[in-house]
Amino acid sequence: MKTKFANKMTLLLGAAVTLGALLTMAGAAAETPTEAQVKKQILPRLGPQAKIDSVKETPYSGLYEVRTGGDILYTDKNAQYLFVGHIFDAKSAQDLTKQRIDEMNKVKFSDLPLELAMKQVKGDGKRVIAVFEDPNCGYCKRFRQSALKELNNVTIYTFMYNILSPDSIAKSKDVWCSADRLKAWDDWMLNGKAAPTAAAACVAPHEQVLALGQKLHVNGTPSIFFADGSRIPGAIDAKALEAKLATVKQ
Repeated sequence: MKTKFANKMTLLLGAAVTLGALLTMAGAAAETPTEAQVKKQILPRLGPQAKIDSVKETPYSGLYEVRTGGDILYTDKNAQYLFVGHIFDAKSAQDLTKQRIDEMNKVKFSDLPLELAMKQVKGDGKRVIAVFEDPNCGYCKRFRQSALKELNNVTIYTFMYNILSPDSIAKSKDVWCSADRLKAWDDWMLNGKAAPTAAAACVAPHEQVLALGQKLHVNGTPSIFFADGSRIPGAIDAKALEAKLATVKQ
């Protein structure tokens, strides 16, 4: 364990970061004067297009957490050094940075604009998930062909998130404008059968879904959201999906 963990640790300022507790911080609290100063100093050093959402002091040997979009960076009090990487608890080997990213990327499931998604009810439909998929995503197709096909007693909301290819937009529009959207989507994702060309007057919610995905920092497909607001970026198998759903309070 020591050798495996040592390969994951990154050094900052020439000293090893030793951790003994999980990060606890109030994300909604106002920045302290020092945090505001760190934010002011580090912003121009991240480039002209950088946007910093927040800066918070951590328990980690004087480091400050810099939240930018869906990512976390670290810096020192004087914003002289920039730490890019994950911090682990030295005793438990827990990835504390990942915990923070998961925490800040949580969503309120009931706030999702589900009218922009295709709804599929399987069995009693009591469990709910939302999936962002691109029609040209091979991982999405394999995820749908295996994990989602085997899943039962679930309601699946599918957002067609067109980010991989220019023709993704056209393919999704053809599906959205079909008489049976779910059948058209499965025909394409499972069997490679394209939906009929949509009428020019039909409007699909591409722009709204794209804006939603960007707001939620969905950077790849598939991305799976659960009722507790947590997410899994990427495809997982049926066993892992069932295990995750078993931990989620519906």
